[in-house]
Amino acid sequence: MRNILFLFIFITQLSWGQKTEYQEGDLIFQNIDCGPLCDAINEVTFGYNDLNFNHMGMVIEHEGSLQVIEATWPEVCITPMEDFLNKTKEPMYIGRLKGKLTKLIPAAKEFAIKQVGVPYDVNYLYANGKYYCSELIYEAFKASNKNKSFFYLYPMTYKSKYTKETFPVWATYFEKLGQTIPEGAPGCNPAGMSLDPRLNIIGPIVR
Repeated sequence: MRNILFLFIFITQLSWGQKTEYQEGDLIFQNIDCGPLCDAINEVTFGYNDLNFNHMGMVIEHEGSLQVIEATWPEVCITPMEDFLNKTKEPMYIGRLKGKLTKLIPAAKEFAIKQVGVPYDVNYLYANGKYYCSELIYEAFKASNKNKSFFYLYPMTYKSKYTKETFPVWATYFEKLGQTIPEGAPGCNPAGMSLDPRLNIIGPIVR
């Protein structure tokens, strides 16, 4: 019995130190520090296990290695894996499609790659010819699902999850754009996407 217990502890300790292995189609959720705007995103969204996620990208095999396609400023791009992981020192998590849903990945990848160079959506408006990070992922899997929504759109809010009032950073942000705050408009965000029941959440990532 003691030998069995020792073996269990030994195997467990080995697994703790193992580096995370990535698969094509993995969604990497991050909490990056981009200043007040990232703080504003965290202020109004809820993520897996109440974690803050304000950015995400999808792992793809590209030019012989695993890289990450992402919608970031100034445009949709393909980023080397290590560069993407170096965006933050905060814990990162993987969202991996369950079971047969992985069949959607090749077409989602194909769609996403075609969007390289499309401008970043600073207006956070759905279907305006630009993409913010989670919007790119939403559209990629919609395209791979016979143009039917796979992930979900929800009424967007720019109100603090604590005070229920419009978060001042957002008010200033949209005022500078000369844009009405799109409260209630359809959209998505990384934190909300991390709650999708069709994803297995793996993490934190070990590098």
